[in-house]
Amino acid sequence: MKNIVCITALLLSTVVAFSQSLHSRWDELTASEWPKALALSDSTCILPFGILEKHGPQGPIGSDLIKVREFSAMATKKEYAVVFPDYYFGQIYEAKQQPGTFALPPSVVWDMLDATCDEIARNGFKKIIIVNGHGGNPNLITYFAQTRLEKRRPYALYFFQPSMDSAFRKKMLAERKSDISYDQHGGESETSMLLYLKPDVVKMDSAQNESGKPLKRLHIQNAYTPIWWYADYPNHYAGEGSMATKEYGKLLVDQYVETLARTIKAIKADKETLALQEEFYNRMLK
Repeated sequence: MKNIVCITALLLSTVVAFSQSLHSRWDELTASEWPKALALSDSTCILPFGILEKHGPQGPIGSDLIKVREFSAMATKKEYAVVFPDYYFGQIYEAKQQPGTFALPPSVVWDMLDATCDEIARNGFKKIIIVNGHGGNPNLITYFAQTRLEKRRPYALYFFQPSMDSAFRKKMLAERKSDISYDQHGGESETSMLLYLKPDVVKMDSAQNESGKPLKRLHIQNAYTPIWWYADYPNHYAGEGSMATKEYGKLLVDQYVETLARTIKAIKADKETLALQEEFYNRMLK
């Protein structure tokens, strides 16, 4: 019995050591490493989904890309999966009045995402996890995910949606300095994370050059209109980035990465989703 335990421990340590030496980024793997990457990831690939847009007067255009890139890299050191190159072809029409915004036509956005997932699957991945860093993408992603049931597909799509427990929320609220009700874009939280992840691209001396407070120029209840964001935040800045700190950023990033790593592990072990999806496809009317 003792020998079996020792052998098992040795095998596990070997797997962990090998996964740590194998690159997680798709573009940094060699073709000869592909079978090993598929095996270690349990055929699981992360699609880090950001955008190119203004992030207040102090944040870089690629803030959302930087976040999802770093989150994915950090999480896959804890739980191995392959990470697709940074993806920024999303929904960002509400920021077209700002320089640096990269907004493709709707049909191109959709076709790009559809073809990208198909190509990821063609390369052997059966599970695709979208890790999103942009607040304008969730409606697109959830609808896209639902359309995976429109016809038979060889992969399951997962949209990572992190949450926080009451203990962490209490700690987070105690650490922050600004009003959380409008800390939505380029504010204290996002700027703090960037100060922790990549401080050299944050221009804190510019953070108060514009206002990130909501103007509340629309007063229509019980109806949605796409101009709502511009009505409140014409500067495409929501929050108080000047309140950001590296320490608060570390708190937020550590919690996010730990949650993502646990989710990757759970998805790698998941047998039900693909089986249920196949059952569903088999019952679809031809």
